[in-house]
Amino acid sequence: MKRILLPAASLVLALATAPAFAKGDPEKGKALFYTCTGCHGIADYKNAYPTYRVPKVGGQNEAYLIAALTGYKTGDREHPTMQAQAESFSDQEIADIAAYLSSLKPAK
Repeated sequence: MKRILLPAASLVLALATAPAFAKGDPEKGKALFYTCTGCHGIADYKNAYPTYRVPKVGGQNEAYLIAALTGYKTGDREHPTMQAQAESFSDQEIADIAAYLSSLKPAK
């Protein structure tokens, strides 16, 4: 009996402490995304140095956007500009931005 209870209790504890993503508010996300439009909202925009194409993020999967922004915030994803931006957002603001962006039609 103890062999069954210990793994079951561990599973319940792990699920109870797992991070829950807050539900995002697309209207708040739209306002927060305004400053991001300069790079992510211009068709065929390329960064000056180093040269690379800036991705369009409208229509992207909400869970992916949350994971990406959180990765920049924690330093798990490296990009100086994105890290600086993401570090300024709370988890709720990240959820709001992701809710807004995922509600858009993907760029063509």
